[in-house]
Amino acid sequence: MPKIEIAFETFATVDDLPLADKALVDMAKEATRTAYAPYSNFWVGVAVLLSNGTITKGSNQENAAYPSGLCAERVAFFNIGVMFPTETIVAVAVVARGANEVQFTPVTPCGACRQVMVEYEQKQHVPIRIIFQDLDKQYYILPNITSLLPFQFSALNLK
Repeated sequence: MPKIEIAFETFATVDDLPLADKALVDMAKEATRTAYAPYSNFWVGVAVLLSNGTITKGSNQENAAYPSGLCAERVAFFNIGVMFPTETIVAVAVVARGANEVQFTPVTPCGACRQVMVEYEQKQHVPIRIIFQDLDKQYYILPNITSLLPFQFSALNLK
């Protein structure tokens, strides 16, 4: 039976990450402060490093009409599509915490965000590294978004 294998690096704590990745995680943590999540009280922050050195952020934005809100990842990626359409996305860090919590909780992107991020990766023809915390509170760095969604829907499916 065929297997799907995912390459990744693990780091015991945020302080063990390479300095540039730790800085990206710290920016993602900062982004949680702008979350609008009065319903879930689950604040998600994202920081995205672009090829020109710019770091842009996103946070989840909820709405009382639930499907009308957006996750932090899509807020950030869609903003990049508008504000930096010619820049390559190099890396993204994703973090989350409860509204009144200091400690961050493990989180990975939802399926819709994975689909959006993999489309950006395919569009730019360059892998996007992703950093997040697992359930054991270790940090994972994956070399590309495709690792999170190995059977993605793409433009090829529409031909």
